[in-house]
Amino acid sequence: MTEPERNVLGGVLQPCGTEPLTGFYRDGVCSTGPEDLGSHTVCTVVSQEFLAVQRELGNDLTTPRPEYGFPGLRPGDRWCVVAARWLQAYRAGAAAGVVLAATNARALDVVPLAALRQHAVDVPDDVSSLE
Repeated sequence: MTEPERNVLGGVLQPCGTEPLTGFYRDGVCSTGPEDLGSHTVCTVVSQEFLAVQRELGNDLTTPRPEYGFPGLRPGDRWCVVAARWLQAYRAGAAAGVVLAATNARALDVVPLAALRQHAVDVPDDVSSLE
């Protein structure tokens, strides 16, 4: 049996989000593997500011792309983002909130833990309060 993937805190990687269904493998978890060249490992709670900065950087996360099973994101959505893209937004002062227990330890290959901790959020099961 394979070892479960770990989160940045050292524990077992927790689910990130299912509405919309996230993850490189569209399994709700920020799992990664050799096929995931971008390292979709940072579990975020996206904000309007983060989405706007991503669009400016050429990474449109709001437009639906059904051919990739991508619904388009709205503020408050939980999404596994590419570690380098999160770091770009962090450096631009527009980092999205991070769910540490659901962020893959492989994100640490790109993003310092201290940066992730600065934007750590505890997301309620009912995200309607974020809308």
